[in-house]
Amino acid sequence: MISYVTGDATVPVGSSPKIIAHVCNDAGGWGRGFVVALSRRWPAPEAAYRAWYRQNDGFALGAVRLVQVDEGLWVANMIAQHGVRATKAGPPIRYQAVNRCLETLADHAVELDAGVHMPRIGCGLAGGTWDRIEPIITDCLVKRDVEVTVYDLDDHR
Repeated sequence: MISYVTGDATVPVGSSPKIIAHVCNDAGGWGRGFVVALSRRWPAPEAAYRAWYRQNDGFALGAVRLVQVDEGLWVANMIAQHGVRATKAGPPIRYQAVNRCLETLADHAVELDAGVHMPRIGCGLAGGTWDRIEPIITDCLVKRDVEVTVYDLDDHR
């Protein structure tokens, strides 16, 4: 089951270990959307993303890197957006990459005994739709008994 709450995904609720998941692009860009809130709270996820891009060590659609930002708290940089703008081919979100990222993330969550917390990933600047993202979350995380909490800054229901 996915829990929906109104709040800030950079301040995840609960006392158990947590992973904050978000979608990054494959173009090395960081500076708009949810990442702005992440960078305000912790510099490490942005620094790790930029270094990963520069080193090109496995930096590709479908890849995930966890960055520990506090005791029992990680940020998952998930590469699931091709470029930063929509083209004639469609929005930058890549649903197959979201699926690969969340499968990998599920392994990390199970290993760390952590819940996954996120905004509505892939639905902002990436241009995805929640009716396509939510079933991927269910298939990859919920079916593996990973607790998932989705944050809306205001009530979307």
